[in-house]
Amino acid sequence: MSDNHGRGSGIRTALVIGGGVAGPVTALALRKAGIAATVHEAYPTAADGVGAWLGLAPNGQAALATVGADAAVKAAGQPVPGMVMADGAGNHFAGFGGFPELPATLTLPRDRLYRALTDRALAAGVRFAYGKRLVAAEETPEGVTAHFADGTSATADILVGADGIRSTVRTVIDPQAPGPEYGGVLSFGGYAAPGSAPGAEPGTMYFAFGRAFMGYWQGPDERMIWFAGLPTDTPPTPDDLARVPDAEWLSRLRDLYAGHVPGERLLRGTGPDELMVVGRMERMPSVPHWYRGRMVLVGDSVHAPSSSSGQGASLAIESAVELARCLRDLPTHGAAFAAYEALRRPRVEAIGRNAAAVNKVKAGKGDAPVPAFTGPEDMLRPLHFHRIAWEETVTAG
Repeated sequence: MSDNHGRGSGIRTALVIGGGVAGPVTALALRKAGIAATVHEAYPTAADGVGAWLGLAPNGQAALATVGADAAVKAAGQPVPGMVMADGAGNHFAGFGGFPELPATLTLPRDRLYRALTDRALAAGVRFAYGKRLVAAEETPEGVTAHFADGTSATADILVGADGIRSTVRTVIDPQAPGPEYGGVLSFGGYAAPGSAPGAEPGTMYFAFGRAFMGYWQGPDERMIWFAGLPTDTPPTPDDLARVPDAEWLSRLRDLYAGHVPGERLLRGTGPDELMVVGRMERMPSVPHWYRGRMVLVGDSVHAPSSSSGQGASLAIESAVELARCLRDLPTHGAAFAAYEALRRPRVEAIGRNAAAVNKVKAGKGDAPVPAFTGPEDMLRPLHFHRIAWEETVTAG
């Protein structure tokens, strides 16, 4: 079950709050480190039909391989190795076919990734408890106790907050913790009819910047999958967003992307029932406190970089594995949490800052990322080649 390195923190049990991407991977990694974890998810069942498509980069896939979940996710995804940077007039500035020594980036619907990770964790013996919405947590002589909205509670040696960008655990750790930062854009996705983007090569993702931004690629059924933004300084609340009919959102997008190549055609080839209203594009600013006592944050709860990074899921997976590695090797949970933060904060915050700059471009308040046009290999190398040295022993300091 476990890999033994160093003295270990003495931690034997963990509560993982959140069953999205980070939660199951955290539980798998903790199990590999000799720590039994139960995942507590607020939804009554495993999340299905949640979210739009996402990309899982080679670094995220490498971290999944550490916990034996890479094959299950690969089977659920579509490889898209290439990328092309363009403008809204149809001019291509740079292309990149992927690093030959690395696997291709995978694209897949978010709920399909949830399902693959959950199934893999269940097969490994991880327990899941559904309908468990965290309302409070407190340290006790026995460890840390989580209290749920249904009146139940659970106790373990540590508690890991993997509960997303609106994390309850984050506010339990620090009531003054910042919340998500709005990026100036409402995000949408959709499916367009085959042939809606003439010249689009299978296996290539296109990023078209300009007055408005759109990304797109050909899906496995030959329909075009696209994602786009609608800039606004005053975003509607989630409830207000849901009250607007999909046909109205589609009309607004068609007005914005009139004359865009190939955005105008993609939106014309998309029906209201093929539109995905994703919501506000958000990211987490720098979070002062990643942990307190026996509680620690992982994934989007502490470092959501926004979808503009293409790294949200991959970074969450990396952090889950790195946290388990630190708990495996360091003598106390406090030392492990401190080492984990030191290993992860510089990388995730640099990626988050870069994504914030891209968000400004998408909101029409910044210049197009010219360095990306001229050297995508240089831009992607430090992202895609990052590896967690699971076999190496973590040392403090």
